[in-house]
Amino acid sequence: MKRFENLERIRRLDPVADALEIYRISVSSEFPWDYARALELALYRTYAVPGIGRLLARTAELTERTQKRYDDTVLLLDTVVEHGFATEEGRTAIRRINRMHRSYDISDDDMRYVLSTFVVVPRRWIDAYAWRRLSRHEVVATTEYYRTLGRHMGIPDIPETYEEFETLLDSYEEAHFGWDEDARRVSDATLGLMASWYPGPLAPLLRTATLALLDEPLLRAFHYPRPGAVTTALVRRAVRARGRLVRLLPPRRDPHFARQNREVKGYPNGYRVADLGTHPVPGLRGCPVRHEGTSAAGPVE
Repeated sequence: MKRFENLERIRRLDPVADALEIYRISVSSEFPWDYARALELALYRTYAVPGIGRLLARTAELTERTQKRYDDTVLLLDTVVEHGFATEEGRTAIRRINRMHRSYDISDDDMRYVLSTFVVVPRRWIDAYAWRRLSRHEVVATTEYYRTLGRHMGIPDIPETYEEFETLLDSYEEAHFGWDEDARRVSDATLGLMASWYPGPLAPLLRTATLALLDEPLLRAFHYPRPGAVTTALVRRAVRARGRLVRLLPPRRDPHFARQNREVKGYPNGYRVADLGTHPVPGLRGCPVRHEGTSAAGPVE
């Protein structure tokens, strides 16, 4: 198998009609490590919107059960990628996501913003750090994949193109990023979780390296000190060097899905998709009675 064989295969497919297949190849064969890091960063960015960060803090899922929340999110999203929207596994995953979201007051604007992070952040990460940039076919297919996911989640007025998603993300962050004490607790817990995946003595170094990969708006929103210019440059060059090294390695022959990532630790004996996630009870842990006028809901039942 040649290094660019998957890309040649992708270019023979239709980026709209075959969006799921193209996205699956990109995620599981071309860039599994990069997509894992980029989607972590995508979700992390959302904490800097105070309304989102406060809600996550009230549920306590990301401050008291951080590893489980991470695992459940990864596995639910991964199930749809691996099995598709029309399968029983994919429908069950989307049903679980929708039922959790319907338990909270989440605005349509926030839902569209979160969806935009899944589209835009991985493209920016891969273009900056991976072994090659995303092709236009992959960008269009990724956009169509998340448009489909958004429709299954009942999100209205979904952007139609990558460029519209990018404009939405940038404008929403400019308007809404800001300091919130509860959001900072969620951020600290997430950084602590990431450090816990490695030997203890490395934790301070890993935290600094992670901060060096964050942009100025995120650092400012969470009131984190900016790492020094030398540290930032070294960390970013190291990640780029990894991408150049991967380019020289033989291509991956077997797909690697997120459920196989070493960071997913909570289900050593396996799991049922229907059991993943939370089962919120109104009035407990930040779970309100559903208000009229917010969607965060999906038609998949």
